[in-house]
Amino acid sequence: MDILINARFLTQKLTGVQRFAVEIAKQIKQIMPSVVFVTPANIIHKELFIELGAKIIGSNKGVLWEQVDLPLFLIKSGKPLLINLCNLAPLFYSNQVITLHDVAFFVNPAWFSKKFVSYYKFLIPQISKKAKLIFTVSHFSKSEIIKYINVDPEKIKVIYNSVSDLPEVSKHEIDYGRYVLIVGSIDKRKNITNLIAAFNLILQKDFKLIIVGDVNAIFNNTGNENFKKQDDIVFLGRVNDTELAGLYSNALMFVYPSLYEGFGIPPLEAMAYGCPTIVSDIDSLKEICGDASLYVDPYNIEDISKSINLLAQDRALRNNLISRGRQNINRFSWKDSAKQIIDSIAF
Repeated sequence: MDILINARFLTQKLTGVQRFAVEIAKQIKQIMPSVVFVTPANIIHKELFIELGAKIIGSNKGVLWEQVDLPLFLIKSGKPLLINLCNLAPLFYSNQVITLHDVAFFVNPAWFSKKFVSYYKFLIPQISKKAKLIFTVSHFSKSEIIKYINVDPEKIKVIYNSVSDLPEVSKHEIDYGRYVLIVGSIDKRKNITNLIAAFNLILQKDFKLIIVGDVNAIFNNTGNENFKKQDDIVFLGRVNDTELAGLYSNALMFVYPSLYEGFGIPPLEAMAYGCPTIVSDIDSLKEICGDASLYVDPYNIEDISKSINLLAQDRALRNNLISRGRQNINRFSWKDSAKQIIDSIAF
């Protein structure tokens, strides 16, 4: 069976969605070397392009490439099975499987730009109903897809994310001293406003708040410009993998008070680097983090604040969460997830 993978992710910045695509693609290439990756020409991940042996097709880029160039190429190539890993897929192509990470655009459209919501609300239900299979990243997301898109539950298979191989780093003092860390896009869903408010409720503290992530055009970023500059809050923007590994390894704790997630990779990354975690008590994060995190109500600023203060002062609790975190990440494997995908498409 000829299999092609939509590798448009080679042209996109890495967020959780693209991270899933990259890691699954690497594993599938190892397990099934004959698989073909096709991509637009505007590649930004050039080493990965070479590693995957990807093929540039078409003359367009972005949405036009995905909706015009890609299906035309597939039809001319005998209509092989297409695997899509990043939510979107060609509308006018039936022999394909898709990966839908979450349906947050249905749950709260205000989190996103109007253009993004309009496109996703039109396209996602159409391709979901036509696709042979839908992969999603948690049982929570599966329930949400069934709720909002009304597709056959038997057609949806849960394929977990895992932890990528970030660089090894040694524990050492860095310029920020003691600090609380959050990693994620700067958007309303990540709930940074409440985290900052909670952080500021702790009047006597010897640690800073480090925020890693940048602004993405798909989100409604109104209000982000109102974040006030403070000496004890540092916005780092996007960092490379080596810097990120160092930040996880040296953090006092990792806090992730997100309002909605399909999965949530950063808490697992923190656990992998021996960093205790505080996360929202939402269903997806409880599914992924198990007993390895301290849970908070993301809408309750005092609850977030008290939990940060407690974990900062209680070394035994931190050590307990670190131990549980290292056990928890063993539940997840990119290789196992890739194998599940390959097994699923053996129609």
